[in-house]
Amino acid sequence: MQMMEIGGFFGLILLALNIWAIVSILGSTATTGRKVVWTLLILVLPLVGFIAWYVTGPRSRTQNI
Repeated sequence: MQMMEIGGFFGLILLALNIWAIVSILGSTATTGRKVVWTLLILVLPLVGFIAWYVTGPRSRTQNI
């Protein structure tokens, strides 16, 4: 029973991170085609897509320094 609670908690965190990534992608200066590809990758493969986006994906227009 506890494993389901842990999985649900991490699932919720992953959902929040994916939403943040998609918002960042849509606010980036990347081309529309790249935005669509990155968004689909995150929607189809949430964990792998998020990690790939975090490492190499487009960033939003505002960068924190």
